[in-house]
Amino acid sequence: MLHVPVLLEETVARVVTEPGGWYLDATVGAGGYAVALLAAAGLDARLLAIDRDGRAVGLAQDALAPFGKRAVLERANFTDMAEVAARHGVRQCRGIVMDLGISSMQVDEVQRGFSFRGEAPLDMRMDDRQSLTAAQLLKQLTQEELARVLREYGEEPMARRIARAVAAALACGEPLETTAQLAALVERAKGGRRGRIHPATQTFQALRIAVNGELEALEQALPIALNLLAPGGRLAVVSFHSLEDRRVKQFMVAHEGRMESLAKGGARWSGTVPRARRVGRKPIRPTAEEVQRNPRSRTAKLRVLERMA
Repeated sequence: MLHVPVLLEETVARVVTEPGGWYLDATVGAGGYAVALLAAAGLDARLLAIDRDGRAVGLAQDALAPFGKRAVLERANFTDMAEVAARHGVRQCRGIVMDLGISSMQVDEVQRGFSFRGEAPLDMRMDDRQSLTAAQLLKQLTQEELARVLREYGEEPMARRIARAVAAALACGEPLETTAQLAALVERAKGGRRGRIHPATQTFQALRIAVNGELEALEQALPIALNLLAPGGRLAVVSFHSLEDRRVKQFMVAHEGRMESLAKGGARWSGTVPRARRVGRKPIRPTAEEVQRNPRSRTAKLRVLERMA
């Protein structure tokens, strides 16, 4: 299943405010947002597209082929977007899109180990050029470190219990090399299934985020993206869980700043540079119709920031 862009129309409508110029899709995936951006921005627009996932880059290449030289594609992490832009002579962008988290393609490709719905190596790497896998991470972390990862990245209330079970299994030589083995261990540690959500859901999320350094990369990439924007340019970020959205909101609020009254009269702006304004105070959520078409969109939030002169 190809990744279906979430909040596509809402994103493009807020990012493309005038024709022409450079745009950047920092998580191009299968190319859904990229194609829509180029189509909306007119024949004078160009787009730089990057993704750390080699399989995604191959799919995006096919999707962007009709645009010819108007689309430039490169395999890279979005933390490197400034260097990639410089290599291609791009100094400023009219708009940047970041679609966070895991894609439908990555989840549905069972052998990549992102899902517990089948038997697969416990991998979870978005970029298969890196050496660290989820199985290796489990062996490297202490019990206390694993509990922290599960608690902070998975918001798992039974983090300590799961970490103890993992440590005990590894100490006894029990294999934890596949998705099914880990899912079964977590299910036992949590006392079996209750409800529709699999007991290992939060554990798998936490390990995926840790293996790929997702939150650290997001915190690095947001200021890079804002600095790449031209005055009046807009950054759109689509997030899928509170850990991502909280960081995006805090970043945008800090750069929006506020006016402070001075003791001697007048006022001055106080905030992080470069100055920006949020396009809408609340996040944009998918409509009921979109959630019905694409259930994976139900937790999505879109936030948009415009760089000020």
